[in-house]
Amino acid sequence: MMRYVARRLLYGVLILVGVNLLTFVLFFAVNTPDDMARLAIGGQRVSPEAVERWKAERGYDRPLFFNSDAEGVTQWTDTIFYARSVPLLRFDFGFSDQGHDIGHEVATRMMPSLALAVPTFLLGLVACIAFSLLLVFFRGSRLDFAGVVVCVVLLSISGLFYIIAGQWLFAKILRWVPYSGYVEGWESLRFLVLPVLVGILSGLGGQARFYRTLFLEEAGKDYVRTARAKGLGEAAVLFRHVLRNAMLPILTGTVSAIPLLFMGSLISESFFGIPGLGSYTIDAINAQDFSIVRAMVFLGSSLYIVGLILADISYTIADPRVRFE
Repeated sequence: MMRYVARRLLYGVLILVGVNLLTFVLFFAVNTPDDMARLAIGGQRVSPEAVERWKAERGYDRPLFFNSDAEGVTQWTDTIFYARSVPLLRFDFGFSDQGHDIGHEVATRMMPSLALAVPTFLLGLVACIAFSLLLVFFRGSRLDFAGVVVCVVLLSISGLFYIIAGQWLFAKILRWVPYSGYVEGWESLRFLVLPVLVGILSGLGGQARFYRTLFLEEAGKDYVRTARAKGLGEAAVLFRHVLRNAMLPILTGTVSAIPLLFMGSLISESFFGIPGLGSYTIDAINAQDFSIVRAMVFLGSSLYIVGLILADISYTIADPRVRFE
């Protein structure tokens, strides 16, 4: 197991190096440092002196990969790539193009993102599994058919509709919760109720339908028919056999998604005014701050790789038959 984990970690490091290099090339292929300076200053009618001054203040006046004017090792170190992208490999995010510490912003905004993402993830998982087990318990009945129709309807509606409709109904008409905002401490609960509810409802259709398919596939296997033939009740069959043996594909999605909870939700945080990493990324995109965007892409890639490794390890916990050489 340790050799397997070490090998996967090595693959992950190589992937992160490739992602880092690819994002750097893509960003600077689309926008040169001169373009970035003009966007930051405010237009195309900017004097060349102002552009050069902006680049010098932020270190964009150096070559991208190779500095032919330098000597020795500094030919590779005195470059934009070494100054801006190499530190990401040790999770040193540096400073944004506006001069703010990205690492401090990430640490500050992580908790609001988790305050929204964790309850949405946990409650949504419980709701989807419970709803899909209910449909499987009454499979072939009118309740099952109505539940599938509800899943298809929920799946067909855009997530933006849930946000707008929820704000209109619960914030404007009923006045149960505020439109948007966020405060520290327990007072944040009244700001998080609506986005959590919206997040659960928007993901219920697709996930519940997927879990229902998994449970139905397990419910038709021989070991389930044997359990029923021995007199085991339907509820016991579902929870003791069907749910347990269907955990592998469920773990693939759930465990691998746990690290990504730190990244927050791009849409929900922006609409509900939650100062998390999702809204931080959206604000950086709108402000054309490519240093923040590159840092968020690298952080998201790192968390995704960690999630995949955790999912592989969790297989052995859910199914002892799975062993890695």
